[in-house]
Amino acid sequence: MSSLAPLHDIGKVGIPDHILNKPGPLTPDEMVEMKKHPVLGYEVILKAEQQVGVYDDATLAMAKDIVYTHHERWDGTGYPRGLSGEVIPIPGRIMAIVDVYDAAVARTLYRRTMSHEDTVKFILAGKGAHFDPAVVDAFVSASAVIEHVSHEENH
Repeated sequence: MSSLAPLHDIGKVGIPDHILNKPGPLTPDEMVEMKKHPVLGYEVILKAEQQVGVYDDATLAMAKDIVYTHHERWDGTGYPRGLSGEVIPIPGRIMAIVDVYDAAVARTLYRRTMSHEDTVKFILAGKGAHFDPAVVDAFVSASAVIEHVSHEENH
C-alpha cells in the first residue's frame, strides 16, 4: 500500500492550477472543483486499465480504492459518495489518516506546520467521526515510528 500512497491525489491533475496553488481558503465554488479530484483520479486509473487491457488486478483495485475513497469519512459526511463506516474500503480509511497527517506536518508557503503531538491529538479527535476508530488506534500505536520516519523525510 505504501507504494500506492503517492497516487492518492492523481486526480488533481484535472483541477485548475489557480485552485491548486491558491495561497489561502478556497471559495465554495473552488471547493466544488477540488472535491472532483477523487473521481477524476479514479477515472484516470480506469482509463489506463482499459487502454492496456488489464482487468481484475489487485494492485490497481487497491489504487482505485485509495484514490476514490480517501476523502470519505467514517460518519458518512465525506466525499465523493458519502460512504460511511465499514462500507469505506480499508485502503481508503488508512489513506485518510495518512493524508491528514502528511498535510498537517508538511511545510507549505501559506500555513504553519503542526507538531507531531498536535497532529496525533487532531486525529484522535476525529476518531469515530472522520476516521475509522480501529485505524486511529493502529496509527496511535505506531505513532512513534511514524514521527521518526516523518522527521527523517523532512530533514
